Amino acid sequence: MFTYYLRMAIRSFRQNGLLTVLMVLSIATGIGASMTMLTVMHFLSGNPLPGSSQRLFYVQVDAMPDSKPRKDPPDMLDYVSAYDLWKSKRGQRQSIVVDSSIRLQATDTTMTPMMATMLSAHADFFPMFDVPFAYGSGWSAADDEKRSRVVVISAALNNQLFGGINSVGRHLRVRNSDLRIIGVLKPWRPSPKFYTLAGGTFAQGNTADFYGKIEDVMVPFQTGLDINDGYFQQFTCWGMPTTPGSLRNSPCLWLQLWVQLDSAADIASYRQFVSDYVAQQKQLGRISQTNNARILSLLEWLDYNRVVPRDVRLQTWLALAFLIICLFNTVGLLLVKFLRRSGEVGVRRALGAPRGAIFSQCLVESGLIGLLGGIGGLLLTMLGLWLIRQQPLEYADMIHLDMPMFLLTFGLALLSSLIAGIFPAARAARIQPAMQLKAL
Repeated sequence: MFTYYLRMAIRSFRQNGLLTVLMVLSIATGIGASMTMLTVMHFLSGNPLPGSSQRLFYVQVDAMPDSKPRKDPPDMLDYVSAYDLWKSKRGQRQSIVVDSSIRLQATDTTMTPMMATMLSAHADFFPMFDVPFAYGSGWSAADDEKRSRVVVISAALNNQLFGGINSVGRHLRVRNSDLRIIGVLKPWRPSPKFYTLAGGTFAQGNTADFYGKIEDVMVPFQTGLDINDGYFQQFTCWGMPTTPGSLRNSPCLWLQLWVQLDSAADIASYRQFVSDYVAQQKQLGRISQTNNARILSLLEWLDYNRVVPRDVRLQTWLALAFLIICLFNTVGLLLVKFLRRSGEVGVRRALGAPRGAIFSQCLVESGLIGLLGGIGGLLLTMLGLWLIRQQPLEYADMIHLDMPMFLLTFGLALLSSLIAGIFPAARAARIQPAMQLKAL
């Protein structure tokens, strides 16, 4: 019977070509607009480290001296808190993270010095965040302790300075220090760049720092401080540094700490450890608030920072509203289409066709329209995503239609057309054959 219904639907399309085109265009336009924005939303709200994000936690401690109650602890840590928590080694892995601008030059090339970004972190950064290497490797914990003059560079910088070859063993002059390259990354661009996410940037609509490229050079944390101390950007300060030009003992928030906790027991133990640390620091007079510290999982941290920009959320809701309008339009067109065939339906009913057969035939026709609309919607989605990639947005070049969203496009188109066809099909199935035969 399905084959028969399919032939009848194709015949109906030929008889009412203009009406069919209008319905297909209506569904395709709604699907194209909604799937374009849903794809962007899917990309921006995705998990940057699937499989390991549940083991990664961001540490927050309120070290500000005032006793003013705050709903949430500050997004960053002061040096004393970050270093104390890091050196406790209570997690399976842990790393302090901070980025800064830097001037660098390849010492054995003729290229002029250039401004770049530098990430200062600990050795655990690379295995903790599954950072891929093309050549060499990251530094060791011993390099952290010795403040070794070593550096890992990005694939982009390696291409720019050395033409993409294995540059391990060569040297860079970073500010006033010579560093030996020990590792070159593969192309790596987590989205968002979660490990430096802070400050409510997404909520404010500023996405440049978190959907741009990764840092050009990565160095051991203390090495980075030796090279660039006094040039790091402070998140907030409540006094003047005790040592001018140094942030190691400054009353400022400017560091981030990530820890890896592999089990529920580890998570509970670390939460208690942070709570005990804050209580101890309060007794020492360094911290005034003991109830404003926490650890958040990676996904909780992304959710707290509202990683999807507000304008994208708004555009997605508007696109879905447009899809609903297109479906209502399709309902009206299908109703007109089916009721114009009242005579044909009356004859079939008089010859013994049950209402279920009429209903099924109409739904098959609606589904075929949805399938055609899905193909058109896919083409419009590809066009919409291409247009987005032409925009001056930091994440624009990474927006692509992946397989789940590809399948969702057709599934949504088919489901939408079937939903739109239920009422017209039910109305057509209730046509009384006697009245139609009398009219004939």
